[in-house]
Amino acid sequence: MAERGWLLRDGVQFHWANRGYRDFDDFLDTLSRDKRKKIRQERRRVVDAGVTVRVMDGHAATPDDWAFFAACYANTYREHRSSPYLNRDFFDRVGRALPGAVRLVVAERHDRPIAASWLLADGGRLYGRYWGATEPVDCLHFELCYYVGIEIAIAERLAVFEGGAQGEHKLARGFEPVFTRSAHRIADPRFADAIAAWLRHERAGVAAYHADCLAHRAYRLSG
Repeated sequence: MAERGWLLRDGVQFHWANRGYRDFDDFLDTLSRDKRKKIRQERRRVVDAGVTVRVMDGHAATPDDWAFFAACYANTYREHRSSPYLNRDFFDRVGRALPGAVRLVVAERHDRPIAASWLLADGGRLYGRYWGATEPVDCLHFELCYYVGIEIAIAERLAVFEGGAQGEHKLARGFEPVFTRSAHRIADPRFADAIAAWLRHERAGVAAYHADCLAHRAYRLSG
């Protein structure tokens, strides 16, 4: 695409890589002591709050499960004073068309749902995630958006869990910085030249940011 005149833009996302872990504890054993302790504390807070978690594919998810998730999804946007761009019909259609790819996670307390997240699995990768909650529980976001996803990836032997864009806080939870790239065609050469110059400047900053993130990974130092 660059040879055809498109401009390439570098970015950074945070992905979790499955290194053949047997289970979640096996993954935790590769982290530094303080990061391992923090994750266990965060997961314990969810358990101590009386929360249990169900993971379903599209075959097992019921209309009530989808209705609750759609409500959670919309609530997340309301809390950020924004409008959701997907609706209940979209999630229903995906559930029917790709039931084997869907991973719907529902958190319950006192036999009623209080939060949910939605992920997709395909081609050895897990993609996430939309999420929302109807009541606050400390660390529940980390549980449903990251830790359960890691457990799914380990259990299903998926190579990578892409937890969504942005978020340096993912570093402390075992995710690592990965370069991403997008291509853009600018029709007006005057704009294209100016944007190309800016992208060259940005690329150096993105590389420095990636290197800094690598230095703050949660994994134990080797050697």
